Amino acid sequence: MASRKKKRRIRFVFFVSLAALAILAGYIGYQWWLYGKARFVRYAEFGISIPEEYPIHGIDVSRYQQLIAWDAVKAMQVKKIRLGFVFIKATEGIVNTDPQFRRNWKRSKDAGMIRGAYHFFLPTKDGRMQAENFIKAVDLKTGDLPPVLDIEQTYGVSRDVIKNEVKEWLDIVGANYNVKPIIYTNIDFYKQNLGSDFDDYPLWVAHYYQPRQPRIKRDWLFWQHNDNGRVNGVSSPVDFDVFSGDSAMFSQLLIK
Repeated sequence: MASRKKKRRIRFVFFVSLAALAILAGYIGYQWWLYGKARFVRYAEFGISIPEEYPIHGIDVSRYQQLIAWDAVKAMQVKKIRLGFVFIKATEGIVNTDPQFRRNWKRSKDAGMIRGAYHFFLPTKDGRMQAENFIKAVDLKTGDLPPVLDIEQTYGVSRDVIKNEVKEWLDIVGANYNVKPIIYTNIDFYKQNLGSDFDDYPLWVAHYYQPRQPRIKRDWLFWQHNDNGRVNGVSSPVDFDVFSGDSAMFSQLLIK
């Protein structure tokens, strides 16, 4: 009797292991198919109007772009415009890490892109814990862009609470990397929930479909001007950004 039970357990473990291997093989195969698909994605143009007067252009990505062929992104050129930097979603809230972050973080650098990481802030969660989540996931190196706090929605939280928690995140992250973080948001959110209390922080502002610049009175560092661009090596639409200054200013911004 004991021998038969032992044999059943062995068979059970064998078939469970076999099923797990089949699932793993299927997942790996699917990932290879996605990457192969991305490698053959090619566009003649970026598919959007580009503010060509700015010399430095880039994109930002997250898991929604799936697997990206970064060498194709880096090599794409339309007229005189090439993409030189990328902001990559790293974390969200107090525990979540973007499932594509590690891959994008490594492969974008391998392709020669200047990279930066951002945290999607949840006002309903503790600012310190969110900062710790980001710090745990992101190892900034020399030549990387400063860390970014993405704050776009209130989720019903009061303005005073949002300001306190955002400031907590900015202070902790800034001290950890010894650099002032960048704030990303849209114009309305900045005016209504952040305002002059955060005017000393570099701003990455979202304001789509404007011909020359975002309509905001304070200085800005990056401008996300479109959310529907096309890039070689990426099968989904991509956010497009520009830097406000020249190459010397851009170099000064990077982690030393």
